[in-house]
Amino acid sequence: MQTGWNENKAILRGTVAAAPAPSHENHGVWYDAFPLTVQRLSGAEDRVNVILAHNMAQKLDLEPGREVAIEGEVRSFNNKSGRGSRLVITLYARTICPWDGPHGNELVLSGALCKRPVYRRTPMGREICDLLLAVNRRYGRADYLPCIAWGALARQCAELDVGDAVRLEGRFQSRSYTKVEQGESTQRTAYEISVMRLEVLDSAVSLPG
Repeated sequence: MQTGWNENKAILRGTVAAAPAPSHENHGVWYDAFPLTVQRLSGAEDRVNVILAHNMAQKLDLEPGREVAIEGEVRSFNNKSGRGSRLVITLYARTICPWDGPHGNELVLSGALCKRPVYRRTPMGREICDLLLAVNRRYGRADYLPCIAWGALARQCAELDVGDAVRLEGRFQSRSYTKVEQGESTQRTAYEISVMRLEVLDSAVSLPG
């Protein structure tokens, strides 16, 4: 979807990791969810949560192991249950079809930075920069998407400011980490956009409300 300078398009090709299960209802439409695994060139694997309309899921035999291609948008919502991440990132499927080919993970986003970039170095000395991008939807809503850049691109991103408009290309990735609360450790998964290319647009913009 593109609205003015806002753009949100994702194309993922991968393997259904589990059968769709009921997710939620919105404006009279029921939705299902299932995990999609996508192999990287390095051999590592991203596991992405997909949301799609129930009637769309019924048209395909989305059994575990099925290869599919999905075109849609990256979405976010606030998790108020108190369990897991506060910001939940998913892939909203607009189209889905059988696929017989290599895995792929491509997306394009345009929006405005809604927090100051956080530049740092890993313990191994790699440069890294965290961004939070707001991408408008229709009807005044917005998706808030965590993005991460490395190396020379991280240095470029560190010079940006709140309200700057950018267009980026990257992939939708998952990352496991350990969360320690009150002395107890739990394994969790974070979802973020790994930035491959970034272009600063002409002018800063007003953030979505």
